[in-house]
Amino acid sequence: MLAHWPSLVDIAEAPASAGVQVSVIQMATREGRMKHNGVDYRFMPAGHAGVAGRARGVAHLLGELGADVAHVHSLGCAADVHALARELPRLPILLQDHADRVPSRWRHPRWRRWYAAAQGVAFTAPELAKPYVSAALFAPSTRIFVVPESTSRFTPGSRASAWSETGLYGDPCVVWVGHLQSGKDPLTVLEGVAQASESLPGLQLWCAFGRAPLLDQVRRRIEGDARLVDRVHLLGKVPHPHVQSLMRAADIFVSGSHAESCGYALLEAMACGVMPVVTNIPSFRALVGNVGRLWERGDASALARTMVQAAAARTSSAEVRAHFDRALSLEAVGRRWEQAYQELSTARMGAAS
Repeated sequence: MLAHWPSLVDIAEAPASAGVQVSVIQMATREGRMKHNGVDYRFMPAGHAGVAGRARGVAHLLGELGADVAHVHSLGCAADVHALARELPRLPILLQDHADRVPSRWRHPRWRRWYAAAQGVAFTAPELAKPYVSAALFAPSTRIFVVPESTSRFTPGSRASAWSETGLYGDPCVVWVGHLQSGKDPLTVLEGVAQASESLPGLQLWCAFGRAPLLDQVRRRIEGDARLVDRVHLLGKVPHPHVQSLMRAADIFVSGSHAESCGYALLEAMACGVMPVVTNIPSFRALVGNVGRLWERGDASALARTMVQAAAARTSSAEVRAHFDRALSLEAVGRRWEQAYQELSTARMGAAS
């Protein structure tokens, strides 16, 4: 499970790298316990206990661990958080956003009451909290923390070796990693690449993807445009370790996403030192800093212009990686979590005194 769910491991090990003692309680089919890279994992069978039963089980483990703060994944777990707070009213609880949806308006009163049990919430970008704040779903006292949703263990490497290993080429060599679905907007990206190719005749686009509901439309778009037919390469699903090699071979990472809570492929690209050319959405703005270029989602001409500009003035791999180390690495994210936990713990102690 830890191998196939790297975000669970990365988010836990980030604060551990800052000196925080971290234990993970994970619902599972059977009870178990293990230690991995300094993090204690407890597997708790959920069974048919329901929200209240789960809360009692988690509260028992948290008491056994002597926890100072509970970090709960997903704003969709508000009911569980409310039940947990009834069991442990003095324990600070922090909720982390994972591409969660704002509840329907008619459900707001119930969710407002549930969210009031959390002392803090965390988002990759402050703008992502606005729909919740505008709907008054959070209590006025709830602290909002800005922390990247996760990080990446990828590293830069030899570009020549990556080209040899992957067979990628291009000037620029552009990589897309994402599902071929409407929210990722591959058709707009293809049109932008077609337009950019008129100024960048050496441009090559390499697309790795998993789910592909738009695959037939993507293929028709490529086959119907002479500017794309020998320029776009559909790689399909590739093993996750191979994504690192694709990123190392690239000059530019491109994304057409309309909305993201973070952007895992973007994190991986930047970890490898690849210059991002991505949509101007809150999470991407928060991640790329001044080492990437942004374009307005859905605007193929804007993508074409931005890609041409990026190819002419490329941010070096060293600059991208330096930004990643400062703001997005395991250690950098860990320091942010440590500060958030400390703030919540200190505030709760102050309120109790």
